[in-house]
Amino acid sequence: MEPGEILLSEEQIQKRVREMAYEIRRDFPDDLHLVAVLKGSFVFLSDLARNLDGRVSLDFMAVSSYGRGTTSGEVRLMKDLDAALDGRHVLIVEDIVDSGLTLARLQEILRARAPRTLRTACLLSKPARRRVPVPVDYVGFEIPDTFVVGYGLDYGDRYRNLRYIAAMRSCPGDL
Repeated sequence: MEPGEILLSEEQIQKRVREMAYEIRRDFPDDLHLVAVLKGSFVFLSDLARNLDGRVSLDFMAVSSYGRGTTSGEVRLMKDLDAALDGRHVLIVEDIVDSGLTLARLQEILRARAPRTLRTACLLSKPARRRVPVPVDYVGFEIPDTFVVGYGLDYGDRYRNLRYIAAMRSCPGDL
């Protein structure tokens, strides 16, 4: 499979990330703790953090969904947070939300750690794939139910470095 049609240009993404940073800062004027879900959200996190004025701290989690199918909602922590969340304003930073199962479980895990507030920002949302209602407070773009790469999102650990987001297309021999 190879990247095909560009769905979101670098300019569109950067403009929306700046707007999201403004919305987030309006709601949380200072001292915000960002929790990035690796690996896909690292580019979004970097741009978002650089657009947030005021105090920001960062932490990282790596999670794996496992079980039957590709979106089970069973979450295994591959890398846990380095800092406690007690009493902090926490923003989960996700690259993409589709079924909502993994994010719902992750929110439950983090809520149990007693943050003062817990919100979620995602760059991409696929509402057509949503299997559970999951709160996402800040959404960059809603996209159709298609597999996408670029801007941190990958296919076989490739294409994360693209500055845009593209739909994947099949190539001869992919079947």
